[in-house]
Amino acid sequence: MIQLNDISIFLTVNGRALVSGLSFTLNPGDRTVIIGEEGNGKSTLLKLIADPALIAGHAEYTGAVFRGGHRIGYLEQELSPRERALPVREFMRGGEADWLYELRAAELGLDPAIIHEDREVGTLSGGERVKLRLAKLMAEEPDMLLLDEPTNDLDIETLEWLEGFIKGFPGGVLFVSHDETLIENTARAVIHLEHVHHKKVARHTVANLPYREYVADRERLFAHQEQVALKERDEQCQKEERWREIYEKVERDQRSISRKDPSGGRLLKKKMHSVMSQGRRIEKERESMTELPVTERQIFLGLPPVSLPARKEILRFRTEGLFAPDGRRLTAGFELSVDACEHIAVIGRNGAGKTTLLRLIEAELSKRKDVRPFYMPQNYFDLLDEAGTAVEFLAPSGEKTAVTAARTYLGSVRFTADEAEIPVSRLSGGQKAKLMFVKMALDGYNVLLLDEPTRNFSPLSTPVIRRILKEFGGCIIAVTHDRKLLSEVAAKVYRLSGNGLEKVR
Repeated sequence: MIQLNDISIFLTVNGRALVSGLSFTLNPGDRTVIIGEEGNGKSTLLKLIADPALIAGHAEYTGAVFRGGHRIGYLEQELSPRERALPVREFMRGGEADWLYELRAAELGLDPAIIHEDREVGTLSGGERVKLRLAKLMAEEPDMLLLDEPTNDLDIETLEWLEGFIKGFPGGVLFVSHDETLIENTARAVIHLEHVHHKKVARHTVANLPYREYVADRERLFAHQEQVALKERDEQCQKEERWREIYEKVERDQRSISRKDPSGGRLLKKKMHSVMSQGRRIEKERESMTELPVTERQIFLGLPPVSLPARKEILRFRTEGLFAPDGRRLTAGFELSVDACEHIAVIGRNGAGKTTLLRLIEAELSKRKDVRPFYMPQNYFDLLDEAGTAVEFLAPSGEKTAVTAARTYLGSVRFTADEAEIPVSRLSGGQKAKLMFVKMALDGYNVLLLDEPTRNFSPLSTPVIRRILKEFGGCIIAVTHDRKLLSEVAAKVYRLSGNGLEKVR
């Protein structure tokens, strides 16, 4: 087993606590998910368990990690630029163990010949990269797995395959994921990392429950706590009001009593002393009242109303086929027509050309004067200046009212004042995704072109994002592998493949 005893993790740069006093055990057969908002230390915790050297320079820790002699396989969230540039054969190392790498690749549904290819790792599809990295990991025969966002960039078929892989692995699995469906289908325990009180206090919950049960129990607990806390506050207010009435009456009597009645004056003075003592007791009672639930504020944001003619055709897109940058034909020709208030989604395997399609649609709509399209790319730096700040992105004019509005909206998605002013290169993927939604809310677009809009949000935030999109009155064309978004937001679903674009729902 892997055991953590009283682990606390602090950022080196400012000493802020990411994790405080965490203890838990991962046994063979366990399936445990780590959840929490962006920047709450999930990846840092996995790195610490895998190898403390991985957090050196970034964070420090106290407490103890016992690995019990296990062979731990660690899948990082992203490949480094150097690793992406390597030929596959070099990335996989090969050598005398070629047969083992080929075997693991075949077990994971890859052509074993892939481990000998000269293609750069970065040119593989998202699904191929994840399977290739897992094949490399499994060739080392680990008995415990640490997986950091293994679902990023995966198509639905590969997501379903990954669910089976996690459930079938004989050892323990500790993983971070933003995919609610995968979490619901695999996790049997939850570690919830939170930062509350304006991100100044780190707290955690360890629950031996499936994810959906944990969320339901948490909501019931907080609802009950809030009910009790509000009742206590109401009773306290009534008690304080009665005390004020008594205090004011005694004070009036003291002012009006005649100096010729010293006995009455002494009695009133004694009574005032008793009233003041009672006031101190009432004040002390307030300190011991049940606290109102302190939760992670997620996203308190809505998109502005949109007015478009319901029957207006927003788009009629025709193409003889989609082509990759190297000239390869990806699809046959097809046509897509979209009306003003439709919410549609495009699915398909990795590398099918979905992002290419969305970019072509954006290029066509941006020429029009009758619509206001917004394109949310997978790579946020297509829109963001790495050295710029969130406020500068949202209010490029620097005009005072625009800056004030930007700060207000950033607060609604839980940005601190400091986070609003640091370079966006230092923000987490989830924070950059929130910036995209704040931009939509501030600037009032009526057509949203979204490339994997929920991929970087925590499972606690994605329900809010789905609600925001579902309630949007304009047109949405989204490329997504989020199975809940497909069912809750998309009225129509199209599949892109080599045969073109086919309506599947």
